[in-house]
Amino acid sequence: MRRLRAAALAGRGVRQVAGKVQRSSRKRKERATPPKGETDQASPCHLFSDPAEIEAFRRSLLAWYDEYKRDLPWRRLAASESDANRRAYAVWVSEIMLQQTQVATVIDYYNRWMQKWPTLQELAEATLEEVNELWAGLGYYSRGKRLREGAGKVMSELAGQMPRTAEELQRQLPGVGRYTAGALASIAFGQATGVVDGNVIRVLCRVRCIGADAGSQAVTDQLWDLANTVVDPGRPGDFNQAMMELGATVCTPRAPLCMECPVKQHCRAHSRVERELGAAARRLLGAAASEPPRVPDVEECAAASMGSCSLCLPPSESWDSSLGVANYPRKAAKKQPRMERTATCVLERRGHQGEPEYLLVQRPSSGLLAGLWEFPSLPVGPELEEKQLRAALLGHVRGCRGKGAAAEGCLQQVGEVVHIFSHIRQTYAVYSLLPEGDVELGPPASRWVTRAEFQGSAVSTAMKKILQAYERWSPAEAAPSKGSKRKRDPWPSSRSPVGTGSRPSKRQLSLDAFLQVSTGK
Repeated sequence: MRRLRAAALAGRGVRQVAGKVQRSSRKRKERATPPKGETDQASPCHLFSDPAEIEAFRRSLLAWYDEYKRDLPWRRLAASESDANRRAYAVWVSEIMLQQTQVATVIDYYNRWMQKWPTLQELAEATLEEVNELWAGLGYYSRGKRLREGAGKVMSELAGQMPRTAEELQRQLPGVGRYTAGALASIAFGQATGVVDGNVIRVLCRVRCIGADAGSQAVTDQLWDLANTVVDPGRPGDFNQAMMELGATVCTPRAPLCMECPVKQHCRAHSRVERELGAAARRLLGAAASEPPRVPDVEECAAASMGSCSLCLPPSESWDSSLGVANYPRKAAKKQPRMERTATCVLERRGHQGEPEYLLVQRPSSGLLAGLWEFPSLPVGPELEEKQLRAALLGHVRGCRGKGAAAEGCLQQVGEVVHIFSHIRQTYAVYSLLPEGDVELGPPASRWVTRAEFQGSAVSTAMKKILQAYERWSPAEAAPSKGSKRKRDPWPSSRSPVGTGSRPSKRQLSLDAFLQVSTGK
């Protein structure tokens, strides 16, 4: 009983002190509210201002990188290549491929690319078709196109010499933005300039407790200033790669490995977590129960209590103890992809060797998936009825095929395939058409390909999904037998997306029949 009474009194004391602290903080905030129209300022507590701390931060990070960095092909090339232009080219290709793409996916593409085009000159002489074929499946196809354009510009306008500074790289090379320019200049040419990508943003936001929206221009500028301040002038390329490596392998978005972090002693988010854990441990042990609760952010940023810091967490998104350091950076609101619908027709014929061949047409040279090959496809609105959709698709197919278009009744429904692009949720309504006899092609940018040729062509992942769906559907199964008046519905009326499991396989059908016989049903 004495313990319970003491705990209750201590709790009441904590609440009383907390109330006083909150009232005092509120009064300070009211007194210090900046005049209307005055811009908030970034508090110095979010910056790197102590030269000794900056030097210790660099030393700890680089020592960790030297011991634990991943062995990646572009790093080996950059470290071993003595020619500055070839070194810059090797880094450039890797940085463009790594945009919006995971390292594990990029490695194979990078090795094949560098084997095929080991120099800028060889890439400049390649065709866009060749580049698209190698890039197929990597996504964001304009990246490969711009790499080729950039190589051509270096060879034709810059006498084969890559620009040497971040400013010149960004100004003269197509598709090279601020980040890519900084990475190239620091890794390939040793320019002491920082870089800011998603991994670096996460590290800097946690190390300096930056909770403001990292997508805003003002906060982005502050992050670039921080990166340029802390970059090691003696090893800028290694330092920038170490920052990115830290964010990718240790300071991850979820479940970061703080105990393995080489710079945790400089991380203010980690310090706050440790203080909270220490306070919780003391409370469990019954020590210092009457100590006043700590007011969030006051120790780190005095301006936060006055509401005048442009880098703190906004009041509407206060610190969540369950997240720890993952409170930073603030998550931006995710834009929902727009919904689009496309009607696609798979035309199959028998080739000279008896194997199936498919008709492909080339997309326009600009826009989404520029220059890639696809099955004849037509964007359609959601309001289009089935009969109208079929008629429109057949008209489009006639334009691709030239003479010999089949009747509307020959168009068979396969199903739907959904593919998510970065900003588009594309639904493909897939149909099949089996032409009779020889078919004359229409536009020059159309061709018949075997399955093996299809896989080696510059086709998108969405088209590969469609071919897989078509092969599972099998036109031989869907076609009615001769003399049969009843047409088999090749797809359920619900039009469920292909691959959802709504259509049983042949093996499952056989098993069902066997069970029905054995049970007497």
